[in-house]
Amino acid sequence: MSESPSAATRQVIAALAAPPRVEALGPIAGRFVHALRLIALHERLRRDPVPELAARLGSVEVAAKALIMAQAIAATWPENIAVSRFCCRLLSHDEATIGAFVDAAAQGDRRGVEAALDGLVRAERAHRRWDAALALTAAELRAV
Repeated sequence: MSESPSAATRQVIAALAAPPRVEALGPIAGRFVHALRLIALHERLRRDPVPELAARLGSVEVAAKALIMAQAIAATWPENIAVSRFCCRLLSHDEATIGAFVDAAAQGDRRGVEAALDGLVRAERAHRRWDAALALTAAELRAV
């Protein structure tokens, strides 16, 4: 005879089924997810995203670092990165993972970055993502 799931199990399953919101991310990660969506949109349109990124992010340097970061992620991600629609406040699973490692990098937490990507991206490729995340964080802090 099968047992029905406990209340705690049902809560865990419900939490996994509910996508996280952009507001759950820190400011640098939230802005990067915004940039990532803009980059994806411009890529589909075959347009350069930097001018609009610079206008929306308020800095050419931040726009350039966001683009470099997006390219570093795309080069090491196991498949195409799933992004939500630009106006959506909910995060895709990829965006939530990327947001977690950008949040960790923004706090200088290399182990947090590694933990967010553990089992998803090979560890020997971590230096490129780490360096890009630190450069993005520095550019964001200079722009404040």
